Amino acid sequence: MNNIKMSNYRWTICALLFFATTINYLDRQVLSLLKPLLSKEFGWSDSDYGTIVGVFSLAYAFSMLFAGRVIDYLGTKAGYAWSIILWSVGAIVHAFAHFVPSSILGFSLGRTVLAVGESGNFPAAIKTTAEYFPKKDRALATGIFNSGANVGAILAPIVVPWIAEQWGWQWAFIGIGAIGFIWLIFWLFLYEIPSKNKNVSQAEYEYIHSDEIQQHEPIEVEKVDEGRKFTYLECFQFKQTWAFAFGKFMTDGVWWFFLFWLPAYFKAQYNMEGTAISLPIAVLYTITMVGSIGGGAFPTYFINKGYDAYTGRMKAMFVIALFPLVVLLTPYLSQFSYWWAVALIAIGASAHQAWSANIFTTVGDMFPKKAIATITGIGGMAGGIGSFLLSKGAGMLFDHYSAEGHIQTGYSIMFILCALAYIIAWVVMKALVPKMKPIEL
Repeated sequence: MNNIKMSNYRWTICALLFFATTINYLDRQVLSLLKPLLSKEFGWSDSDYGTIVGVFSLAYAFSMLFAGRVIDYLGTKAGYAWSIILWSVGAIVHAFAHFVPSSILGFSLGRTVLAVGESGNFPAAIKTTAEYFPKKDRALATGIFNSGANVGAILAPIVVPWIAEQWGWQWAFIGIGAIGFIWLIFWLFLYEIPSKNKNVSQAEYEYIHSDEIQQHEPIEVEKVDEGRKFTYLECFQFKQTWAFAFGKFMTDGVWWFFLFWLPAYFKAQYNMEGTAISLPIAVLYTITMVGSIGGGAFPTYFINKGYDAYTGRMKAMFVIALFPLVVLLTPYLSQFSYWWAVALIAIGASAHQAWSANIFTTVGDMFPKKAIATITGIGGMAGGIGSFLLSKGAGMLFDHYSAEGHIQTGYSIMFILCALAYIIAWVVMKALVPKMKPIEL
């Protein structure tokens, strides 16, 4: 690494993270897009579907508790590789779920394997971002790779119903699941830590490690026996951990609710299913890319004004938390056209992606690189638990109001919860960690 010219290999790594996240969300969304078809074939109620989705959320939650720690232990390269192998196998297993006596049990088993594998994606991606980007660029890099979730959500409604119509629903799971193994080849050949990567010049290496935080006053640092290996339980003693975990608990379920229940919503509200929902859902998630990338860059505005990374990020997140409030209008305006529902939910989902890019980056603001995957995993566990409660609750709520002939009331209640989640999360996070206080482990 004696090159003088600045290389830009970190963006190649960011591209790999982008495609991994795209594949992650392709695999995750196949079930929701086939929900109307599978419900007819297997006689599922909304509560049954909520159980299957809830199992994924719960398995994802508890896997996240350990996934980050495993990534920190194995290292990013091996940890990410094993993660995508497992979740790709899990995606394919869905195709054989009908061989189990109970379809609910069969699909729940498939979702469990998928969840365990996918739990490694974000801890590995956030850790990789911390390895390849200085703090000032991490939210942007996170926003870029996190926009892969939007691309996956755009491609899925275009590709999945078409595959199901042409070759059957089983091949939708098999075909989408196999894509992960293609990514794996590129990852193994292209990734290496910066200090060992011959494609990273000395100038780029120095830029990656140029974490010089500008602030008006000294930043307090919380030290815990610096240089010693930290224990897992030790992470829970910090308010910074609990702030991140609560933010994820309150907001992760909103994104998953949109991801898993929007096809069912269009079916219930407009009697749209199959390829008919491809265009509105593709448009909706195309719009969310603006939030993912723009939201990642937004804190730079405050940081350039002299605020430290955490303060600038929290100011940006407060503004972002206001946008989901437009989802409250969905029950009133969606009756005129489904495009109103698309537009309003797209704003809410776009705000979530902006929020997500920044809340992930607060971990890098506060914790050293060796702990980032572990803390990300703890937050992911909290987010998974919140998602389980929201998904299972939604299924029960929809069954209740569907029996009364008022399914729209159930969706109205869910939209209220989704709209308010971010403001509540921000207030609690700010109360727990009012100012920048990095931890040295």
